[in-house]
Formats: sequence, structure tokens, C-alpha cells
Amino acid sequence: IDLLYWRDIKQTGIVFGSLLLLLFSLTQFSVVSVVAYLALAGLSATISFRIYKSVLQAVQKTDEGHPFKAYLEMEMNLSQDQIQKYTDCLQLYVNSTVKELRRLFLVQDLVDSLKFAVLMWLLTYVGALFNGLTLLIMAVVSMFTLPVVYDKYQAQIDQYLGLVRTHINTVVAKIQAKIPGAKRKAE
Repeated sequence: IDLLYWRDIKQTGIVFGSLLLLLFSLTQFSVVSVVAYLALAGLSATISFRIYKSVLQAVQKTDEGHPFKAYLEMEMNLSQDQIQKYTDCLQLYVNSTVKELRRLFLVQDLVDSLKFAVLMWLLTYVGALFNGLTLLIMAVVSMFTLPVVYDKYQAQIDQYLGLVRTHINTVVAKIQAKIPGAKRKAE
């Protein structure tokens, strides 16, 4: 959350810039090429550092050992409890998504299914205008800018969102009144 609110500007800038660089790289190169180039860059940096430290140790006649010894000895295994926690969380999301999609596709509630159909229809136009990577880039930029904008202008945004919500509820109520069998759920 601190990253998204730019509380540590240096760290947020590094994460945001790295994400954008990765996504823009993926627009120009294949995933395999990007992964290979990133691995080569990482290997080049670590090999160069290892050789530098070895030469420095030879010149100064010290015995400091391997420069990455602390990282090589670090325990990097996921415990059974962590794996169980993540799989339980994933299972919960998958089950709730499947249940909701079943409800929408099998028209348990006509109004909700119609809303879903309109959303899918609108997404066909979005898909025609943008590819998935462009949408992902827009999502990352929005993720790093919208929380700050909302935090700064929260009162004005909430006021206008309230007006929009009231208008949408009015329109939905009129539509539900005209569709037979589409009674509003108790809230």
C-alpha cells in the first residue's frame, strides 16, 4: 500500500519504473527474449561482482570468502503451512468465481445476467481497441496514480460518485420496473 501511495518515493519509483520497463519491453520483444535478457543482465552483474571481489582479495591478500555467501546459505524454502495457506486462498477465489459465473450464465437473476452481458459486450469494444498488454500497462499506471489522486481530492470525487450512483440506481430501478420478473433484491 505504501508503494501505491508513494510514501517512499525512491522505492516506489524503482518499482514503478521497473514494471513499466518490463511491460514496454514485452510490447517489443517476446516473453522468452525478455526473460533471457533479464537473466543475462543479472548473471552479468553477479559474475562481474564475483570476479571483482576475487581480484580484490588476491591483490589485498585477504580471505573474505565468497561475496554471496550469506545469500547462498539463506533458507529459501516455502513451509508446508505457507503452501497450504496460499492454496486455500486460491481455492477460495476459484470456487467463488466459478459459483458466480455459474449464477450469471445460468440466469439465476435476470438483471445480473443482463448486466454481465452488457459488460461483456462493452469488453468486445475494449478488446478491439487495445490488446491485453496495453490494458496491463494502463492498469499499472492507474494503480500508481489513482490512489494518490483519490487521496488528494477525496471529497470532490466522493461527491460526484454519489451523484453518479444515484443516477445509475434510478435508471436501473426504471429498467427493472419495465422488465417482467425482474424484481429488485432486498439490500
